[in-house]
Amino acid sequence: MIKILIFSLLTMGSIAAVSAADDESVTVYSSRKEHLIKPLFDAFTKETGIKVDYLTGTGGALIERLKLEGKNTKADMFMTVDAGNLWYIGSQGLFQAVQTQVLKNNIPNHLRDPKGLWTGLSVRARTLVYNTEQVNPSELSTYADLALPKWEGRLCLRTSKKIYTKSLVASLIYHHGEDKAGDIISGWVNNLAATPNAKDSHIMNAILSGQCDVGLVNTYYYGRLMAKKPNSPLKLFWANQNTTGVHVNISGAGVTKYAKNSKSAIKLLEWLSGTKAQVIYGSLNKEYPANQNIASDEVVSAWGAFKQDDMNLSQVGILQATAVKLMQKKGYR
Repeated sequence: MIKILIFSLLTMGSIAAVSAADDESVTVYSSRKEHLIKPLFDAFTKETGIKVDYLTGTGGALIERLKLEGKNTKADMFMTVDAGNLWYIGSQGLFQAVQTQVLKNNIPNHLRDPKGLWTGLSVRARTLVYNTEQVNPSELSTYADLALPKWEGRLCLRTSKKIYTKSLVASLIYHHGEDKAGDIISGWVNNLAATPNAKDSHIMNAILSGQCDVGLVNTYYYGRLMAKKPNSPLKLFWANQNTTGVHVNISGAGVTKYAKNSKSAIKLLEWLSGTKAQVIYGSLNKEYPANQNIASDEVVSAWGAFKQDDMNLSQVGILQATAVKLMQKKGYR
């Protein structure tokens, strides 16, 4: 039986944890919220008998904790969102390489670190969302198209400070080069209808209120809003289908460098890439399975199929600093 303990950390505030581990257990640090991971861990324990102990908190604080603990850490696995965050943890020497045949079979190359330091476990697509009463889908095409003058005063975006924006811009730099990516960003800034929003949900509300006509969002935010307001005149448009494909990102995990129970951690990582876990991932947060042999949730499938960008997601980490500097240079706040 998993028992939840609440305790305070100087750097992190209140964080939930599970009771002490034994030889057949694995300890996970996770920036994903408890309601998105506990069903997975419960199912894993039921199937394998391996206990899962976990801490949840903000990603930055958990990473700093992992650094400070060093060889004394209790963490066997670290789970978080965005490939940029996973890349950073790997770049700090906090992950160990894991390249099993199960992971190679289940998760495509572009969603895994080339060195095996981390692997994607669910996919979130970042694409266009538009007001069906104001925009004809024939007007829409690519991320770069949103920089054209026809969208002046009609575009809403999330702030450049958010990791999802940094990763998208990193992908633009990868595909187009820094100069062309800079031109795209300048066009976006010129076309903004309002100051960039803090959340994707704010973007969609701004579109619904008539403040703008089109924006960029992670698709699971769209799923959440449409579950509450099913008659909203909003629809997704799959960007770049004739070129690079929709920019995708991941939630994922890696086995920590100083894992005490690395064998159990690898078992958990492999299990999370398999059928049962992938179905749970999709149903909990309306994300796409990272295992592309698994069908999406019915709600998600109804949004239609799309070609995704197959750029290896390590690039969003490698190019993240360049993306930040470029956005600052172009006045994207």
